[in-house]
Amino acid sequence: MPAWAEDPTTIHLRIAGGFGGVTQYERYEAPFWISEVPRLTGGRVQAEIAPFDRSGIHGSDMLGLMRLGVVSFGTVSLAVAASDEPELAAMDLPALNPDIATLSQSRDLLRPRLEATLRYRYNVQLLAVYTYPAQVLFCRDPFTSLADLAGRRIRVSSVGQGEMVEALGAAAVVIPFAQIPDALKRHTVECAITGSLSGNALGLQAVTSTMSRQAVGWGVSLFGANLSAWNGLPPEVRTQIQQGLGTLETAIWQAAERETEEGFLCNAGSPRCKQGKPGGMVVLDDTPQDQRRRAHPLRNVVLPKWIERCGEECVTVWNRYMAAARGITAAAQ
Repeated sequence: MPAWAEDPTTIHLRIAGGFGGVTQYERYEAPFWISEVPRLTGGRVQAEIAPFDRSGIHGSDMLGLMRLGVVSFGTVSLAVAASDEPELAAMDLPALNPDIATLSQSRDLLRPRLEATLRYRYNVQLLAVYTYPAQVLFCRDPFTSLADLAGRRIRVSSVGQGEMVEALGAAAVVIPFAQIPDALKRHTVECAITGSLSGNALGLQAVTSTMSRQAVGWGVSLFGANLSAWNGLPPEVRTQIQQGLGTLETAIWQAAERETEEGFLCNAGSPRCKQGKPGGMVVLDDTPQDQRRRAHPLRNVVLPKWIERCGEECVTVWNRYMAAARGITAAAQ
């Protein structure tokens, strides 16, 4: 709950932020709470923030802690929370959002449902939806389309990614992020799915030849508050923070788009590369052929497997919010 200082006009908030050490936290979340919130509220609110993964909190526990009020304000990875609440994976299913415009549409379509789910199941007020940059495919040997991936071993980081990869005829291999370069060098895998710029920071441009622009997934997270803690704030403070969070959300999405593109520029060795190390990779554009091929695993594997984990209610959710936009109707398994 918000802590009231000896000066009753000052409110102190403690925030559990996103993953530490990444752009979203370092350049956006932390400065917002430390500097921008006091400015927006005329000094009435002072906040401290720490990354949840450096605060002794397991990501899978975050929603439960927020429901209990142990964590009043927190950032929650939807993919991590989906291990206990599979419906939360709907916004960022593998192969669903090949670019950020499509992801933005998925966010807007599903946001009302996400807000209702958090409020009624977890006593949490949804305040913002964030995204990390795109997760894309790097391969050691050249490829020209998704059809070329059959038979290759591909590093994945989630069950859903593995299901999509296997639907394309490839073999999914779970490997920690830091071990990807060695796995490629040792031929443990032929390809890897990771961020376009984070892969560059890892040195993948030196051990792979080709990458694709089409996003396998993104890494969407929500920012919310325990409902009692949120309602305990003065109405004008809630308005000021909510307006600030709207601006912050926009800035984070714009940064994710820029960072994704920066990864492509650097890996290809473009002179416009500023943040990474120039490589000499071939960067494949999305094609109508791959768009059709990508629809197959989404329709026939990824979506049915998600519904299998999620239950019949998710059939209703998908068909109400997403079916018309994606041209895919879900059926009970």
